[in-house]
Amino acid sequence: MDERIKVRAALPDEGRRLDLFLTGAGAGLTRSRAQKLIEEGSVYVNDRPCTRKSHRLSRGDTVTFLLPEPGAAPLRAEQIPLDIVYEDDDLVVINKPRGMVVHPAPGHDSGTLVNALLHHCRSLSTVGGEERPGIVHRLDKDTTGLLVVAKNDHSHRSLAAQLKSRTMQREYLALVHGRVRPAAGRIEAPIGRHPRHRLRMAVVPGGREAVTRYRTLAYPGPFSLLRLSLESGRTHQIRVHLSFIRHPLVGDPLYGKARSADLPPPLRRGQALHACRLTLIHPRSGRLLQFSAPLPPHFREGLRYLREHHRTS
Repeated sequence: MDERIKVRAALPDEGRRLDLFLTGAGAGLTRSRAQKLIEEGSVYVNDRPCTRKSHRLSRGDTVTFLLPEPGAAPLRAEQIPLDIVYEDDDLVVINKPRGMVVHPAPGHDSGTLVNALLHHCRSLSTVGGEERPGIVHRLDKDTTGLLVVAKNDHSHRSLAAQLKSRTMQREYLALVHGRVRPAAGRIEAPIGRHPRHRLRMAVVPGGREAVTRYRTLAYPGPFSLLRLSLESGRTHQIRVHLSFIRHPLVGDPLYGKARSADLPPPLRRGQALHACRLTLIHPRSGRLLQFSAPLPPHFREGLRYLREHHRTS
């Protein structure tokens, strides 16, 4: 049965092309996949079929689209380069690039981290199911940085337990809009499914407990550079919490600002969120392992641009 998804256009979507709106609707659609759905007559604007991919939306328009139920296509091993930070017989730590989806999903049946891992690794854990071999935790498509993958079920269960008990520590660097005050703090706000937009998460009464700690490292121009750590692991947690405190992540298509004249050119595509540090206990040896990953080029160049064009405090 096809999945029916409904999204309402907001003020920042005024005048946006229909195909571009669909790529930012949170369903993981590529632009070519969005255009194909439009051409097939699977997209409706205000309950009327719309087959023009260049159709311009107005604020308040309701866009409904149908996603065909995914088939049970076997996962394919693909020879995709990986930035491997560490590897042994039990696990592998990857520095994920921007734009790479972690596992296959509707609209992304190839080119994912799982496709690359199937080619690189002789074996992966099966705890996460057939569609997510080895995947212990995820990063969003446009989030860069460190991610650990389990090669066997023993390692997977150990790493998952560390996530749950918070003995696995994950730190992020984020560039956000505005000057965050106070400069350090703790965001504690429950997260659940958005009451109107089912593809989004939100801070909602009765949501699951979610805690994010932050510390401001610098104020480059009209932005703040933050170091964040997670005390929980909810879907889109950092992005939702930053939007909740009214300092949305730079370049976030779902929870951030649509456009900003002050945005550095290198950061006008993709979000400025990087998993910079990962600490865990090795599931077999019991050793404490710590890993770090440098900022990706677009993030690093964006900060350099800000230093050159704005006074940093």
